[in-house]
Amino acid sequence: MKKLFFFACLFAVSQYSVAQVTFTPQSAGTNYTDRGFVDMNGDGLDDILSVDNSNIQVLYQQQDGSLIETTVATEFADNSPSWSLAAADYDRNGYTDLLYGGGSGVTFMRANNDGTAYTEVSGPEYVFSQRSNFVDINNDGHLDAYVCHDVEPSVFYINDGQGNLEYFQGGLGDYPSGGHYGSVWLDFDNDRDVDMFMAKCGGESERRDNEMHVNNGDGTFTESGASLNLEDDMQTWSSAWADYDNDGDLDGWIGASTFSNGFHRLMRNNGNGTFTDVIDASGLTEFNVTSIENQTYDFDNDGNTDIVSGGVILYGNGDLTFTISSTNIGNGGFGDINEDGFVDAISNGQLIINNTNNNNWLKINTVGVESNVGGIGARVELTSASGTQIREVRSGEGFRNMSTLNTHFGLGQDSEATSITIYWPSGIVDIFEDLDINMTHKLVEGNSALSTGDFLTSDLSIFPVPALDNLTVSNIQDIEDPIYTVFDITGRKVMHGRLLNNNIDVSQLTPGQYILRISGQKFRRNNVKAAKFTKR
Repeated sequence: MKKLFFFACLFAVSQYSVAQVTFTPQSAGTNYTDRGFVDMNGDGLDDILSVDNSNIQVLYQQQDGSLIETTVATEFADNSPSWSLAAADYDRNGYTDLLYGGGSGVTFMRANNDGTAYTEVSGPEYVFSQRSNFVDINNDGHLDAYVCHDVEPSVFYINDGQGNLEYFQGGLGDYPSGGHYGSVWLDFDNDRDVDMFMAKCGGESERRDNEMHVNNGDGTFTESGASLNLEDDMQTWSSAWADYDNDGDLDGWIGASTFSNGFHRLMRNNGNGTFTDVIDASGLTEFNVTSIENQTYDFDNDGNTDIVSGGVILYGNGDLTFTISSTNIGNGGFGDINEDGFVDAISNGQLIINNTNNNNWLKINTVGVESNVGGIGARVELTSASGTQIREVRSGEGFRNMSTLNTHFGLGQDSEATSITIYWPSGIVDIFEDLDINMTHKLVEGNSALSTGDFLTSDLSIFPVPALDNLTVSNIQDIEDPIYTVFDITGRKVMHGRLLNNNIDVSQLTPGQYILRISGQKFRRNNVKAAKFTKR
C-alpha cells in the first residue's frame, strides 16, 4: 500500500475559474478506469474507485486528508463496467459491493466480510447494459438492482434477504427494442415511496419516449409519463432531479444528448401530478452543450441546487433560473474527497478539487436499520433560517459513474440547521434537532428523539378514535408534568403544550393522520409515549 497526499501528486496548478467557486485539477493516482466516489469501507468518508476486469483499486480517504491506496486482484469479471457502475452494500456486511454494467451482461462484485476480497457473480443472461442502480424495488428492507437494457426490456434483480439476487426481465421499462438509457429512482409525488424516471434515446419516436414509472405502493409500478407531461421523444441519456425552486417537490432537468429531436427540458413539478417545461424562462436557452451526463449538487454551498451537464456547472438561483458558468469539471463522479464539505469531481484520471468559499454546510451519512443499510431511497430534509431543502439518497445517477451516497447540504450564511428530517423507506420518520454545522453526521434509523418507529409500538391509550374535537389520553400516570406534541404524518410539529386533565383540543386540526407524543418536561427516551390517531 502507498499513501498519497493531495498536493504531492499535483497534476496541474491551473484553476478553472467561475463566479462562485474555483476548482484545481490534479492527478487522481488511479491505474484503471475511474468510476467515481463511494464509501467502500463504511467509515462515512468518500473513497476513489477505479476498476478493470480483474482489479479493484480503492483510494481510501483518511481523516487527515490523505489517501491510502489498495488494489485487490479479483476473479476475472465476465462483464466489465464499460457502460455503468453502481455501488451499495446489498448483503449488509458493512462493505460496499459493486455492479458492473457491461455491453453483454451484468456482473456483481460482492465484498467479503472485511472488504479485502470480492466474489465475482455473473449471470448467463444477455443484457446490453446502460445506467444501473441499487434500490429497494419491493421495499422489503433489502437492496435490489436495476439495469437499463439498450435493445430489450430492462432487467432487475430481487434480493432474497440473504444477499442472493434473482433475475427478472420486464415490468419496468418494457419497450421491446429497448432505448432504456438513464434510470433514476426518486419520489416525485411526495408519497414516500420511490418512483423511477427513464431517460430514453434512439430509433423510432415511441422507442425514445421518456417514461415515469409511478410506484403503486404494493410492489407494482404504472408507467404514467404521458399523463404527467413527461413523455417526450427528445434524445436523452440521463436526467438530474432536485428541488430547483425550493418549494418542497422534485423538478427535473432532462439534458439532450443531441438536438436532433429537441432542446433540453427543465420540468417544473406543479405539485398536482403534472409537470411544465419552463426552459424558456430559466436562463438556459443559450446553453448549447449536449451530453450523456447530467447530475445535480450544490457546488457553491449557497443552499440552491446546481446542475452539472456535460461537465458544465449551471448555478441554481433557487427559483428555477440558472447562471451558466464557463467551468467544465468533466463527466465523472462526484463526492467530497477531502471532507471539507464541498463537492469535488473525478474524471479521466484527474481529481477536480473544489477550492471552497465561506459558505456553511452539513452532510448526512444515512444508516438504515429497518430499511436497507445505506438508507438508499430515503428523503432527507434540512430546515434552517432560509427555509427547507430536500435531498434523496440514490445509488446510480447520471449515466455511467458512481457518486457519493452521502447527503450534502449547502447552508449559505445560515449559522445553524434547525432540524433534519429523514423519511426512511420503511416508513419510519426521524427528526434530529440542533446538529452542528460544517461537519458530517452519521444518522441511524430510529435513533432520533422523535422516531415514528418507536411511536407505533407505544402503549399510550387515546380515545375517541377517530377524534373530532377532543382527544382524551390515559395510561400516562408514570409521566410527571406531561407535555403533549402533535406531529402530522410527515413529521412536522403542529401542536405543543402542557397536558391538562388528560384532554387535548384537536378541533383546529385538519382531517388526517397524526402522531401524538406525551413526554415529561425533561424529555428522556424512556419517559415518552406516543400513538397514531385520526382526526375527522
